[in-house]
Amino acid sequence: MAGRRVNVNVGVLGHIDSGKTALARALSTTASTAAFDKQPQSRERGITLDLGFSCFSVPLPAHLRPAPEAGPEPEPEPEPQLQVTLVDCPGHASLIRTIIGGAQIIDLMMLVIDVTKGMQTQSAECLVIGQIACQKLVVVLNKTDLLPEGKRQAAIDRMTRKMQKTLENTKFRGAPVIPVAAKPGGPDAPEMEAPQGIQELIELLTSQISIPKRDPSGPFLMSVDHCFSIKGQGTVMTGTILSGSVSLGDSVEIPALKVVRKVKSMQMFHTPVSSAMQGDRLGICVTQFDPKLLERGLVCAPESLHTVHAALISVEKIPYFRGPLQTKAKFHITVGHETVMGRVMFFSPAPDSLDREPVLDSFDFSREYLFQEQYLCPGPATADAEEKAGQASAGHGPRQQWALVEFEKPVTCPRLCLVIGSRLDADIHANTCRLAFHGVLLHGLEDRSYAESALPALRVYKLKQRHGVVERVLDDHSVIGRSLFKKETNIQLFVGLRVHLSTGELGVIDSAFGQSGKFKVHVPGGLSAESKRILTSALKKRGRASRGEAAKPEEAERPEPAQPVGLSLSFKRYVFDTHKRMVQSP
Repeated sequence: MAGRRVNVNVGVLGHIDSGKTALARALSTTASTAAFDKQPQSRERGITLDLGFSCFSVPLPAHLRPAPEAGPEPEPEPEPQLQVTLVDCPGHASLIRTIIGGAQIIDLMMLVIDVTKGMQTQSAECLVIGQIACQKLVVVLNKTDLLPEGKRQAAIDRMTRKMQKTLENTKFRGAPVIPVAAKPGGPDAPEMEAPQGIQELIELLTSQISIPKRDPSGPFLMSVDHCFSIKGQGTVMTGTILSGSVSLGDSVEIPALKVVRKVKSMQMFHTPVSSAMQGDRLGICVTQFDPKLLERGLVCAPESLHTVHAALISVEKIPYFRGPLQTKAKFHITVGHETVMGRVMFFSPAPDSLDREPVLDSFDFSREYLFQEQYLCPGPATADAEEKAGQASAGHGPRQQWALVEFEKPVTCPRLCLVIGSRLDADIHANTCRLAFHGVLLHGLEDRSYAESALPALRVYKLKQRHGVVERVLDDHSVIGRSLFKKETNIQLFVGLRVHLSTGELGVIDSAFGQSGKFKVHVPGGLSAESKRILTSALKKRGRASRGEAAKPEEAERPEPAQPVGLSLSFKRYVFDTHKRMVQSP
C-alpha cells in the first residue's frame, strides 16, 4: 500500500437540479476527460446527460492504514494517498439506465438532496438503486445558501430529521446527513463566493470510507463508459476495472464486437501508469479501433466473457414498485451497462424442497421447480396465490424465487452480475417507482437455439388439477366417471393416471367409456361397503328424481349425501417438455 494511491469510487446521485455536478466540481481537484458536463449537449441543455468522473486525493486516513510491522525502522516512503473518484450520475428520469450503470461501480453513495425541496421522485429511485448496489450512504443537503439566514439552521435540522426517518426502513438507517452549499447563488452566479461545508464533507467521507477488497487475480473485466480518439495516439476507452488487472502490452477484447487489441498506454486521471487493478478508474489507449463503435460496454481478457440470449436469475421484488410482477410480462432488463427488453417467467422451489437452504451463487438443474403466474410477495395475498400455484400455503412467499429472462437481443455480461428489471416506459412525471425487481445472473444460455437445446433441462412444472364425479358403479372394482374431460379430449393420453375418490379410495383411469368424455376407473383395492352404500343410495335417488318418482320411506329417512362422490386428478406438466407428458409423483 505504501507509495500507492488507494482508489475508492463514490457515486453522486440525486434528483435533477439538486446540484450534483456543482458538488462534484467543488470537491474535485483533478477532472477526467468526462467530468463536469463537458459534452456539448450537456452544456446546451444545462443538465448532466452522462456519467462524469473527477477525483480528489487526501493522505490515507489512519483507520485505513495497516498496522506497522515489528522490526527495524523501514526507509521513508511517499505517504500513501486515498484517491476518491467521484461518479457524477445524471438526475433526469429518462437517464435511469445510465444511473444504474454508474451505481454498479461505486463503493459509497452520496445522495444529494435539494434542501429546499426534500426527497423527490428520482431521489427515491436513486435510494432504491443504492440499496441494491451499494453498502454505504452519506446524505448531502445541498443549496443551504437558498434558505433564509434567520431560519436556516431550523430548516436544516427539520430536513435532517425527515431524511433520517426516510432511511429508517432501509439498510442505510443511521447514515450521516451533512449540509453544504456547493455553488452559493446558483449555477449562473459568479465564482466570487466560496462553497460552504466542503471541507467538512471531505472529512466525513474519509471517515466513512472503508477500503473494499480488491483482487488483482481472475480475468480482467472493465466497464467502459466513454470512448474517444486522440489524434496521433489512438482510441482511448475510459472506465472502471470490475475484476482482475491489466498491464501495458496486454491484449484486451471488446466482446460485443469480437475485436482484440493490444494496450498501447494507460492513464489514471492524466497520470501514466503501467498497470491497474480491480476498483481503479482507468483510461486505456489502443490503436486501429473506431471509437464510434463503442459508446459504453465491457472490455475484458480475450474469450473470458460470453454473449447470452437468455438467463436464469435470482429475483427479489423492489417493495416500492406498485402492481404485480407477471410471468410473460416484458421489462427493461439492465445487465451491467446494457439495457434491453426481456420477457420473464417466474418460478420457485417445488413444495417438497421448501425447507432447503437458499443457494445464492449458482443454479441447480437437478432440482424441480414450480411454475408461477406471478412473483409471490410476502403478505396476506400470497396465501391464495400459493394455493393456486400448489405451494404449501403458510401466508408467506417462498424463501427464494427465480426467473427465466429471454432477451430481445443478446447481451454480453459476466456471470453473477447484477440484474435490474424496470418499467422505463412508465410516465416519468408520475410519482411512482419504475424499478421492479433485482437479482443476480446465475446461468447464461449462450446457444441461439436455447429453447430446443437448453430449456428442456429446466425442470419447471405446472401443477394441474381436474375434478369430476362418479356417475355409476359397474362392480366392486370399477366405476364410470364424468365431467373430468371435455367431449373432444383424447382420454387415451390419461390412461394409467391415478385419481382419488372423495370417499377415500384410489383409482386408476382404465379407458374411455363412450364418446361423450366419460371414462372407466379401476379401483385396485375395491370399493368399501360404506362407499358402495353412499354411491348406490345417491345414484338410486338421482335416477328416481330424473323419472319424477318419490323416494321410498326408508330412503327418505337416510340423510342425503351432501354432494355426489367426487373424482380428482392431479399431475405435473413440465413447461419445457416437448412431448407435453403428464407426470404423477410416486
